[in-house]
Amino acid sequence: MEIKKVIILAGGMGTRLGAFTQYSPKPMIKIGSKPILIHIMKIFITFGVKQFYIALGYKSEVIINYFLNNYKYKKIEFKKNIKKIIINNNIEVNLIYTGKNSMTGGRILKLKNYVDDNNFFMTYGDGIADINLKKLEEFHYKNNKIATVTAVHPPARFGQLKINKSNEVLDFKEKPQINLGWINGGFFVLNRKVFNYLKDYKTVFEKEPLELLSNKKMMVAYKHHNFWQCIDTRRDRDSLNNLYKKNGSFWIKN
Repeated sequence: MEIKKVIILAGGMGTRLGAFTQYSPKPMIKIGSKPILIHIMKIFITFGVKQFYIALGYKSEVIINYFLNNYKYKKIEFKKNIKKIIINNNIEVNLIYTGKNSMTGGRILKLKNYVDDNNFFMTYGDGIADINLKKLEEFHYKNNKIATVTAVHPPARFGQLKINKSNEVLDFKEKPQINLGWINGGFFVLNRKVFNYLKDYKTVFEKEPLELLSNKKMMVAYKHHNFWQCIDTRRDRDSLNNLYKKNGSFWIKN
C-alpha cells in the first residue's frame, strides 16, 4: 500500500438517531462493545494504513476522551485544535477540531495543512464495508483522476410481493440488493488537487465539488459488490449489531 493516511469525518450530529446522539457523536455509536469509529479504523489498519486524521465537531470531547481513556499511548501532543496520540503498534491518531457547524467539504478543507500527501483515503465515521483497500488504491492510480468514490448497492430494506387481483400473494422474495442501483458508499481516494474544489467551511463535499469533478470527468467509481452498511437510523444500528453478534467483524479482510 502506497497510501498511508486517511481522513475520517466524525463531526456530524446524527440528528436522525435521536437520543443515541444527544450526548455523543454518531461515530461513537457502539457495534458490539466498541464504537463504529474503531471498527472503521481497523479496516484501514488491516491494510497497513496507520495515520488517521479524524475531523471532529459535535461533541468532540467524547471522541478525544475515548482515546485517552481506552488506550495506552506511547506519545501524546496537544496543540491548538489538534491532539496527536501514538497508540498500539505505532498507530497515529490525529484528533482535529474542525468546527461544530462545518459541512463535509469544509471539514476536509480544514485538514489541508495536516494531510500533505499527494493521495489519501477519506471516509465517513458511520459506515463499514468488507472492502479491499489495496484494490481501491490500485484502481485510483490506474485511472489517474482527482477522486475515486466507492459505489455500493444500498442494503435491501423491504421484500417484494407479487399480488393478484384477489389480493393473494403469488410470490414473495427479499428484494435483492444488487437491483437497487449504486450510491456513494464513502471510502474515497482523493488526490490533493481536490482542495482546489473546496471553497470554504460551508462547502458540502457531496454537492458542488463532486458534481463539478463529475462534469469534468475527473472522478471515477470503484464498484464494491459485497457488504456495506452505514448507520443513519436506529434500525441501521440494530441491524448492524445483530450481524456483529452472529458473525463478528466479518468485514475485516484477513
